[in-house]
Amino acid sequence: MKHRLFFLTGILFAVTSKTLAQQFAPSVALYIKVNTPTVAITNVTLIDGTGNPAKQHQTVVFSNGKITQAGDSKTVTAPAGAQVIDGTGKTLIPGLVMLHEHMYYTVPAGNLFNVAEMPFSFPRLYLAGGATTIRTAGSIEPQTDLAIKRFIAEGKMLGPDMDVTAPYIEEQGYDIPSINIVKGPADAAATANFWADRGCTSFKMYVHATRADMAAVVREAHKRHMKVTGHIGAVTYREAAEIGMDDLEHGFMACSDFDSVKVADQINDNEERQSLLKLDVNSPKMTELIKFMIGKHMALTSTLTVFEPNTGREMVPGGGEAALLPEAKEIVQRRWEAAQNRDQASASLFKKELAWEKQYYDLGGLLVAGTDPTGAGRVVSGYSNHREIELLTEAGFTPEQAIKICTLNGAVYLGRQADIGTIAVGKKADLVLMNGDLSQDIKNIRNTELVFKNGVGFDSQKIFDSVKGHVGMN
Repeated sequence: MKHRLFFLTGILFAVTSKTLAQQFAPSVALYIKVNTPTVAITNVTLIDGTGNPAKQHQTVVFSNGKITQAGDSKTVTAPAGAQVIDGTGKTLIPGLVMLHEHMYYTVPAGNLFNVAEMPFSFPRLYLAGGATTIRTAGSIEPQTDLAIKRFIAEGKMLGPDMDVTAPYIEEQGYDIPSINIVKGPADAAATANFWADRGCTSFKMYVHATRADMAAVVREAHKRHMKVTGHIGAVTYREAAEIGMDDLEHGFMACSDFDSVKVADQINDNEERQSLLKLDVNSPKMTELIKFMIGKHMALTSTLTVFEPNTGREMVPGGGEAALLPEAKEIVQRRWEAAQNRDQASASLFKKELAWEKQYYDLGGLLVAGTDPTGAGRVVSGYSNHREIELLTEAGFTPEQAIKICTLNGAVYLGRQADIGTIAVGKKADLVLMNGDLSQDIKNIRNTELVFKNGVGFDSQKIFDSVKGHVGMN
């Protein structure tokens, strides 16, 4: 009887312990630097995610994964028994909430554009870069993404919390082997319901999807209180807003509204691009469109890293060359070198995009952000999260506003602002600690030291080091 009682007590202790603290596999625990019940970060510069100016000499205390105190270091003291981290000369921000991320990277299939899943490197790179919550804005292996989400939640993998988007909802158009194709609105609706039943929580329309496709998916998604975004083209931004889309990707770089020869439900990539190149940066037509979208409560996702020009810029935005498989790096470098001084049109359009995103924000629109690690292979997760914040300041945002776009605004879009997105008492201890004053030099974002997810501190640099040479392979 004693043995049985001891055995049952042991089981109860194990179950209770699991409910009180996250359990981690040895392969994950290897990267944990801080895992104590109560932590106090003292005398730190605080950017709280609200967009308000940075505060100096602050102390933030968190216990069992929740923030319990935050304020001036003269009035907030570390509780007895807390692990104290001296934040002198460092900056603390909320964990990033990034809304255009993928678990895949550009891997060509012969002469065809194609992408391949990176289930090992990408989840951990996002976490190393400070992203504690992401939305995968379009999946090519949704079953893999859903499994990764579960493994992370179970402590078996490194990575952020994930809002998994269903496979792309796209009509036949581009020859991309890995993309999902639907045939009409009934098929589009069925696809949305199929993947929602399996755990996907958001949806993405793609370039050749029609207005009828979009309306069908929006209808089914909204029944489930889920949201739909899109990288569109056959449908204009105004039409998408009228249909009830929740978000559009890539700022205005995919906008076909100003194409003078536009045919309904069709896209002409060249005409779309030329129309944006010709449009004045302060065009009243753009202002009118922006106001219409905002009136329809539509969010806009900035993905500046995937459009950053080549000339005079880093080969890998954010400086992640070491993460690339040598063969992948060779391909990326060859393309980057070939584009030097030949991308003037792209640079011109990029400069306009910076201004249009600032206009959207200033007029009251919900601007969120992501990095879209695709394109020519220059964009690598984690490193690109840092670079997106830097590029937002290039667009004219203050460092505090750039952080807000990448934290609170993302949380608002996901409906999780009561839980994440700012540093406030009662919220999850999802935090990023970096060396240097971010409000003085935005590039200090690259000096990330610790990423706290639910109060557990992960060693950023150690994680980055663990994936050197992996991107392009796994």
